[in-house]
Amino acid sequence: MDKRRFSSKPIAAGSILRRATANALRRRGFGEGEVIARWPDIVGPEMAALTAPEKLQQRRGDVAGAVLHVRVAGAAAVELQHMAPTVLERINGFYGYRAVDRLKLVQGPLPEPEKTREVTERELTGAESASLAAHTAPTESTELREALERLGRRVMSRRGDPPNSGDEGA
Repeated sequence: MDKRRFSSKPIAAGSILRRATANALRRRGFGEGEVIARWPDIVGPEMAALTAPEKLQQRRGDVAGAVLHVRVAGAAAVELQHMAPTVLERINGFYGYRAVDRLKLVQGPLPEPEKTREVTERELTGAESASLAAHTAPTESTELREALERLGRRVMSRRGDPPNSGDEGA
């Protein structure tokens, strides 16, 4: 039995994500989720904003020669239709063989993009900067010390309000 299943330690979501999404992706014809995850790299960020791969339909018993169903927003269908040979070449280059023969365009609304959370950063106080420098000072490598200071400044600046002046002695 899997000992991790009964462990009280938390499990990183990334370690089980591939197993968790495998069935859903397989139902859509994607043996792996790389095409969906790397869609902006394959077609370019402008076209990826207007399109989304939906399903990869393969002929029975044939590895090559699939039809990729692509959801397209509005008038971008005409543009994608003209770019189809280039897109097919990029997709097949991604797979490394002629996996997709043609695109089937499905016009309709695209899924809502995830809204990114705006992160507010603040300036570090003198005490925070001094504390950070004191913590990284024992590091012998200059490059490592500078990288640790950048990381520390970034983490500390994303925290809420600076500590109260009474906490400086702690």
